[in-house]
Amino acid sequence: MSQDSLIKLECTKCKRVNYNSRKNKKNTKERLEMKKYCKWCRAHTLHKETK
Repeated sequence: MSQDSLIKLECTKCKRVNYNSRKNKKNTKERLEMKKYCKWCRAHTLHKETK
């Protein structure tokens, strides 16, 4: 069984889910945080992993 699972990345400003990604939960236990472009805010904002 693969440990990779799909995660959703949510903008911290407008709270919209903009990106989907994969993460190996065996290697990375903490939640991901990335600066990505949000088309609703029209800026690069911090995106956090949601459940």
